[in-house]
Amino acid sequence: MAAARTYARRGTASAEFWAWLDAVEAECETRCGDTRAALNLIIHAEDTLAAGSEHTTPEWMDWFIAVRLAAFKGNTQLKAGHIPQARTTLLHVLDGLPPESDKQRSVVLGDLAAVEAADGNPQQACHYALRALDQLAITPYATGMDRVRDVRRSLAPWQNEQCVRDLDDRLYDWGTTVNALQR
Repeated sequence: MAAARTYARRGTASAEFWAWLDAVEAECETRCGDTRAALNLIIHAEDTLAAGSEHTTPEWMDWFIAVRLAAFKGNTQLKAGHIPQARTTLLHVLDGLPPESDKQRSVVLGDLAAVEAADGNPQQACHYALRALDQLAITPYATGMDRVRDVRRSLAPWQNEQCVRDLDDRLYDWGTTVNALQR
């Protein structure tokens, strides 16, 4: 990240580019367990996007918009145990994703399922996980499938509930298995 930031300072990096660097570093910090640092980076990225810059965003980066930053934020809030905030953020993201964001939609639905599982709502967790699988049937995406599998593991305390059995039926049906093997 230090090298990426150094190279960006040498050029004409846009606000979106700087915010994206913050988001990537926040994801790294989240995975390493430092959610406080990650949330601070996301706040900085939000401020950077709000302030804007005189430099234009490269064409290849047209996908990084505020709602995608919010998806990073929702996942970090989830990992930090800020369940109500994560739910609010991720529902906002789900409503704000552009129609062409099919891959990201499966990840957000998986994160919403994880929020509900963490909050002790297996029915709602399964609802979101099944919606993620619906999306993954249309647009396979390894990260989205990983999110659903993580949710299923978190639903172990409710494995005898009908909703979890229904999720298992769907998760291990032939079509889902074939799609997962295409990774």
